[in-house]
Amino acid sequence: MIRYFLVVVGGGGGALARYVAASAIMRRFGGKFPLGTLAINVSGSFLIGFLMSMLTERLHADANWRLLLVVGFLGGYTTFSSFAWETYTTVREGGRWRGALNVVSSVILGYGAVWLGAMLAWR
Repeated sequence: MIRYFLVVVGGGGGALARYVAASAIMRRFGGKFPLGTLAINVSGSFLIGFLMSMLTERLHADANWRLLLVVGFLGGYTTFSSFAWETYTTVREGGRWRGALNVVSSVILGYGAVWLGAMLAWR
């Protein structure tokens, strides 16, 4: 039961951090480019690389820290970081082409799914 609690607490904190950070960035810089989302995705990718490496490879920390910080906080902050981490580990383990396929297919299929969902909503 504690695992679920850690994910919920971390996820709530991550979602709040995303909202506050993205809102502040867009208020400051505005414009038509989604700079807030880009900043969230890049900072979340940095954080998952740092946290997963520290928690699993350097500190060998208790799995609950991963649930709180990575699954919870970063899951609420941005799922793009999970995509980036999984692509990184695939490439690091020798799957360069699988990593490239993941990037290309995620972007193309993700955009296509957004387009399809929007089109269906307008019908």
